[in-house]
Amino acid sequence: MTSDRIYSNGKVTEDFHFNEQVAEVFDDMLDRSIPFYKTVIELSAAMIHNLATPGSRVVDLGCSTGTTLLSLSRLLGDMRLHWIGIDNAPAMIDKARRKAEMYGKASIIEFHRDDITQTDIHGADIVICNYTMQFIRPLRRAEFIRRIYRSLAPGGMLLMSEKTISPNRRINRNYIELYYDFKRKQGYSELEIAAKREALENVLIPCSVQENIELLSGAGFSEVDTFFQWVNFASFVALKEK
Repeated sequence: MTSDRIYSNGKVTEDFHFNEQVAEVFDDMLDRSIPFYKTVIELSAAMIHNLATPGSRVVDLGCSTGTTLLSLSRLLGDMRLHWIGIDNAPAMIDKARRKAEMYGKASIIEFHRDDITQTDIHGADIVICNYTMQFIRPLRRAEFIRRIYRSLAPGGMLLMSEKTISPNRRINRNYIELYYDFKRKQGYSELEIAAKREALENVLIPCSVQENIELLSGAGFSEVDTFFQWVNFASFVALKEK
């Protein structure tokens, strides 16, 4: 795994985007930038195991380098699930396909390059959307979630994880500091933390936990809840009525 040193010099020459440079270090970036990333995948596997049926069709929107699907296919190998990953970044899809080949999963996981806000996922039983909606412009998010809801089969499930923001100013500031402490412990320097924050400004726009729940409920999901939260990161489960 290549180490993430993109912002080691503290310089930002362009806004953050999912290019070849990012794809090359993305797995390390996830491990060191998202608290309990592997725990969320393991919990997602448990949710799917308990609530889905064997043979279900699983679609990962914004699949990046395929880490989530590769991990879930290993954890849920006995369920004979159909795995599909979709992302609009060519570098991410190329890396996902290479990893699937390397781990012997190319025959069971499909990766497609497409616009996740427009792609046809009709009939999916499970949709995963991890740390993806935060990169969609806020005015487009409600329709994005409604589109997922309409596409899901009856009884379908959406698993979604997002960076969040607290509406309470002092609490939110404390959350931010706790998160930066986490990144320091992962080996990121103050320069790297500041540069990454600058690069993501106006690119990654988080909502509050309540706003995310309202988006999901407003789209029509009959049952919505958080299944994991660490400070300003939260994971949600939303179920469509059977």
